[in-house]
Amino acid sequence: MLRTVLLVVRDLGRAEDITQEAFVQLLARWKRISRYERPGAWVRRVAIRLAVRSARRERLRASLERAARAPAEEAAPDLDVARAIAHLSAIQRACVVLYYFEDRPLAEVSDITGLGESAVKVALHRARRRLAELIGEEVAEDVR
Repeated sequence: MLRTVLLVVRDLGRAEDITQEAFVQLLARWKRISRYERPGAWVRRVAIRLAVRSARRERLRASLERAARAPAEEAAPDLDVARAIAHLSAIQRACVVLYYFEDRPLAEVSDITGLGESAVKVALHRARRRLAELIGEEVAEDVR
């Protein structure tokens, strides 16, 4: 499982953390999961989902950091990432900061903001689209 996660995130430390988190979730739900026909498949699916989320967050974080380091005229006309984030609505700003900069899980962002998880996902989706517009980046279709 570690090898699979490592291939997704391409960082051994993060892969180990993600794999460990998947097993922690398995342990927390063991009474129910132990009755499944293949509990190993469940924990593998959880690990892969966590890895994909982590890879997406890291890709966005790297993009935001590159844009912040780039001269303003290269990143966007007179806008850097911090100023671009300031153009988001307050709830979008909160979701972006909590999820991407503080690396909090979606459920925790939901608890902190008082929004449902689906509303947090929508806010993050709209924020990514708006940030892409503001800094002059193209938005890939896989953005969710």
